[in-house]
Amino acid sequence: MRQTAVLMVVAGAAALGVAWWSEYVLGHVPCGLCLWERWPYRIVAVLGLLAAFLPRDGARSVLVLCIPVLAVAVGLGFVHVGVEQGWWASPLPECRAPVFHGGSFAQRLAAMPARPAKPCDAPTYLVPGVPLSMAALGSLYAGVLIFIVRRGTQVRTRFRGRGRKSIQG
Repeated sequence: MRQTAVLMVVAGAAALGVAWWSEYVLGHVPCGLCLWERWPYRIVAVLGLLAAFLPRDGARSVLVLCIPVLAVAVGLGFVHVGVEQGWWASPLPECRAPVFHGGSFAQRLAAMPARPAKPCDAPTYLVPGVPLSMAALGSLYAGVLIFIVRRGTQVRTRFRGRGRKSIQG
């Protein structure tokens, strides 16, 4: 149980670390959906940290909470991939181009954001030659973590029911 808890801390930190590296080292600008996709990993890291210090039953309960949080990460990634592929429009208003209604040029400049946002329909690829965006990779990653948490929180019994051998004489 503790191994799964520590793994959730590391997995959440790793996902956030890749996002940080992509933004500050590679210079990729995150879109609004990208920023939303980071929240489940923050929550998973905190839940893992909490589970690492709780007794076995409490740790299991807290780790099971990671499953719906990671399901949200899968869903957010799926929504983002759909926006990238043009299947639907982004649900976030900040992912759309600004619309200016009248006003002077100075008023339009004042209404512009200080830092230009990346459109949500422009995918960011980390691995050259691999046609999976960061949103798709994040969704797959969360799916794998769900499997790991489910496996790590299963109750294991010491004796498995294999039946008794009969003695024939």
